[in-house]
Amino acid sequence: MEIPSLNKQQEFTLASVTDLTSSSSSPSSSPVVATFSCVNEVKELRFQGSESSDGFSFDLSSTQLFKLGPLQFICVSDISGSAKENSSFSRGVVIKFRDEKESKEFCDSFEECKKDSVKQGSSFLNGTVFSANKSKFDDKIEAASAKMYFHYYGQLLHQQNMLQDYVRTGTYHAAVMENRSDFSGRVVVDVGAGSGILSLFAALAGAKHVYAVEASEMAEYARKLIAGNPLLAERITVIKGKIEDIELPEKADVLISEPMGTLLVNERMLETYVIARDRFLSPNGKMFPTVGRIHMAPFADEFLFVEMANKALFWQQQNYYGVDLTPLYVSAHQGYFSQPVVDAFDPRLLVAPSMFHMIDFTKMTEEQFYEIDIPLKFTASVCTRVHGLACWFDVLFDGSTVQRWFTTAPGAPTTHWYQIRCVLSQPIHVMAGQEITGRLHLVAHSAQSYTINLTLSAKMWGPGANQGGILQTSSCKLDLKEPYYRMSQPQVYPTQEPPAQSQDIHIHSDDLEEVELLQQTANAQL
Repeated sequence: MEIPSLNKQQEFTLASVTDLTSSSSSPSSSPVVATFSCVNEVKELRFQGSESSDGFSFDLSSTQLFKLGPLQFICVSDISGSAKENSSFSRGVVIKFRDEKESKEFCDSFEECKKDSVKQGSSFLNGTVFSANKSKFDDKIEAASAKMYFHYYGQLLHQQNMLQDYVRTGTYHAAVMENRSDFSGRVVVDVGAGSGILSLFAALAGAKHVYAVEASEMAEYARKLIAGNPLLAERITVIKGKIEDIELPEKADVLISEPMGTLLVNERMLETYVIARDRFLSPNGKMFPTVGRIHMAPFADEFLFVEMANKALFWQQQNYYGVDLTPLYVSAHQGYFSQPVVDAFDPRLLVAPSMFHMIDFTKMTEEQFYEIDIPLKFTASVCTRVHGLACWFDVLFDGSTVQRWFTTAPGAPTTHWYQIRCVLSQPIHVMAGQEITGRLHLVAHSAQSYTINLTLSAKMWGPGANQGGILQTSSCKLDLKEPYYRMSQPQVYPTQEPPAQSQDIHIHSDDLEEVELLQQTANAQL
């Protein structure tokens, strides 16, 4: 879509406009023309009746637009162009459009005109704060979740936890330094900069300028950390705000970010990462990381299954201080199995070779993250009970010089992401060579996470299997927002080795004499 110029008026004919501040709240009887224009370098939205010379204008810098329905919006702003120039009060109107096409075109123009408050080539002071009245982020994420999210990442102790994940931090450092040619002399945007460590890495690699964008209060700490490294600070600008809201004076050659959550997609920051790509990345620009993969494999873990099931036994008490708790047992049992388990596990628990689902950050659209559907197909390598699906992820830094992978796989050095397992309340039995099919369906929700719907089925095995059919099926529904943080180190499980042969231990007579002497000494002391 062509970005509208402020020097060129844009007009929209509205079905009606109702003035909320007027004593008469009836809508206009004739069509009203809404015009976006620039008067004395002030961007305005003017409403003018087609049969009246009277009209009023809104200053776009302080105007908000709220959607009531497909064709109806509320526009609220401070008055501009009023005779009461010294007054400070708001005016609101209800706008009604003739059809959805006009409604969308008006909203697009409104958004683009507000964006032009930052001109190409303008500069920012370090620690610049940018806040919009309402953003795309606010439309899809509930306020309580966003408040908790930004509060969490605004604390140094949580940033320290991530910085002390040396697998994570070391891999990022290596990916940047090994690909200096991608950063040297380039403009870099750090998406969700946190403490600013990745911005500092980019500057160390010779970046021309780095824009460190951080929405939480951590932006102030990032500014202090960067200022404490003066040789790099002059090439880094901290901007406090959301990627969806802020403006930059130039396009980026490189985006760098750590947008991965549990199961790769938790916290929904990958959507912000691709929004940054669409808004700020130059054609043929680089993204660090470039692609991600969700790996999956069925697992067998009787210890974990019993642990999960036993948690609900509390609710089987029939005389808890005289109260029967059993009416809540089924709900409690379902609740525990709706929690994905986050921990590090022994890769020998996997009962089939893993498969993966690729997500290309350079091509994936924001909307494609709203629902992710992954068909599953495995071949069991052992005869066992399958207790669920184990998942982990890896990402690729596709540099011009070195391609470096970062993995959270079981058996690899443990990271603060660990791995995640979805446990079935009803395990399925499989034989070696039997096919396991199913579906992993992820649906995004407004609490910055996903609802997980998992189904695993064991297909017929042996004679007659070519006729198809399903032998067993088990399903579960989990909330990725509410995991069970087990986070124990991988347990040592018995291997499938034959038991050691018993051996006769030959004791020499000298040894017996020494034992008898020790016994006599002990008796004498008593």
